[in-house]
Amino acid sequence: QVQLVESGGGSVQPGGSLKLSCAASGSILDYSVMGWFRQAPGKQREGVAWISISDSTTHYSDSVKGRFTISISKDKNMVYLQMDSLKPEDTAVYYCAAESHYVLLLLRLEHNEYDYWGQGTQVTVSS
Repeated sequence: QVQLVESGGGSVQPGGSLKLSCAASGSILDYSVMGWFRQAPGKQREGVAWISISDSTTHYSDSVKGRFTISISKDKNMVYLQMDSLKPEDTAVYYCAAESHYVLLLLRLEHNEYDYWGQGTQVTVSS
């Protein structure tokens, strides 16, 4: 059974940084793509970043581009999200997701393209 476990969330002031981690129970080489999504209260789940496992190609939503960085460690079976210059509007529950089948590039920020999900970790940006 696939398990994804997020950690690293918390509270931070605007302009601050956090690094989220996602541990996979098996090898991340079993996946084609992994992503980070977020959901704020009353809003739909939003894709923020994805990374191809084969070649580490990355892509970001416009709302986080230049501030967030997604990365993986194949040795540790981990995916990370470094979040810098955080804003209050980044406040949300952040989820790690993985998909083993190929996903078209333009659909990789769509949450319904992913079969495997973590339980989420809360990020709060407030002064």
